[in-house]
Amino acid sequence: METHHKEIQKQPFIFFKVNAKLQQLIFFVLLLFCTTIFVSPPIALVLGLLLANLFGHPFLNLNHKATNYLLQFSVVGLGFGMNIHSAVSAGKEGFLFTVISIFTTLVLGTFLGKLFKIDKKTSHLISCGTAICGGSAIAAIAPVIKSNEKETSVALGVIFILNSVALFVFPAVGQWLGLSQQEFGLWCAIAIHDTSSVVGAASKYGAEALQIATTVKLARALWIVPVALITSFIFKNNTKKIKIPYFIGLFILAMLSTTYLPQMNLITPYFVSIAKIGLTITLFLIGAGLNGTILKAVGLKPLAQGVLLWICIAIATLVAIIYLK
Repeated sequence: METHHKEIQKQPFIFFKVNAKLQQLIFFVLLLFCTTIFVSPPIALVLGLLLANLFGHPFLNLNHKATNYLLQFSVVGLGFGMNIHSAVSAGKEGFLFTVISIFTTLVLGTFLGKLFKIDKKTSHLISCGTAICGGSAIAAIAPVIKSNEKETSVALGVIFILNSVALFVFPAVGQWLGLSQQEFGLWCAIAIHDTSSVVGAASKYGAEALQIATTVKLARALWIVPVALITSFIFKNNTKKIKIPYFIGLFILAMLSTTYLPQMNLITPYFVSIAKIGLTITLFLIGAGLNGTILKAVGLKPLAQGVLLWICIAIATLVAIIYLK
């Protein structure tokens, strides 16, 4: 569910200048290494970052499409390892947190955007990306507000940077605070931007956390539609270009098949294993798409808005989960 734009696809300065064949060889070796049991999602992200900034990504122009489809495939695969009844229960529990956090984030994001005097469209994209599901939300909202390439690229850059940080910070904080699997799954689903990092962080924390986080995050992604409609009203745009995450339906079908078709139990473990490998590769590709050009394009003020908004929502959500349940 990641989306890159041309401005952040340009190859940045790289530390080691190697020829195209060697660059491709390094890429494929690292890619294959990410399919082994030795590489976790966070490590895959680091390997991607090293590739992007040391040698360069040989297929950067294809990276966003590969990441998008692979993430969707992986999420559907993870659905085969989940029970629909447990998922519905988790979804109900996270509903109130989802509603409150989305609209609180949008309001606070608007305030911070005005405080830092950030372009209205850029500020709104950052707020939507933080509130719903990162790059997917930005990709859906961008045509609604008719943002230009630079505005969209800046918002994506902010989200990508913070997603990378979240993948390492959230599991560490969860362990430090002694959060239960249920608490952590709900927290990361609401407070981490993109589905990729949510699933990556939750899978590192535990199986129950993964199920809760994935279900709540995908239910949260459906809020793209009402938020897009509200956005079209605010920006006075009657566009019908709203991207709906249809693969969520396949995720639900996967859970239903596992729950109600006992014979599926013979093959579902293989689907889940393949999906986890797909997720690891997805995070490697996300890391491979993060380079110095993104940092340069973002700027301090939009990054400050994204960081402050993220910290406020993460802390408020954590407090609510721990003390108000």
